[in-house]
Amino acid sequence: MLVLRTFTLSLLVAFIAALPAHAQDDEAEAATGQALYIPLLPPFVVNYGGVGRLRYLKAELTVRVGDISAAQSVRHHMPAIRDKIVTLLSQQEELVIDTQEGKEQLRQDALKEIRQVIELEQGSESGVVDLFFDNFIVQR
Repeated sequence: MLVLRTFTLSLLVAFIAALPAHAQDDEAEAATGQALYIPLLPPFVVNYGGVGRLRYLKAELTVRVGDISAAQSVRHHMPAIRDKIVTLLSQQEELVIDTQEGKEQLRQDALKEIRQVIELEQGSESGVVDLFFDNFIVQR
């Protein structure tokens, strides 16, 4: 019985010791130089294409940053970032988003907008490395 209690206590101690490391994933990744990913939630849903029949675009985006400071900047300026992305997405034309080149240009433009928001608000380099479309749905 004593062996079982000692074993159980050892497992409990090992489990508790593992918790702080798991709870601090962002700090651990930054310390090892790995990228941090920040999803821009909720997904963006906008009307696009101008006058005529209503068209909808839904985009799920994730930003890749280089360190914790950049991640905090993105989170802090999320309302301004979302505003710029909504505006950019709603200005798109159907001919542009129908092509792979158009989608890539849209991705690059969105990345540029995010960097500009952070640089304008903080007066320093944004630390934003890249932007990814996790999902891109168009309804015509």
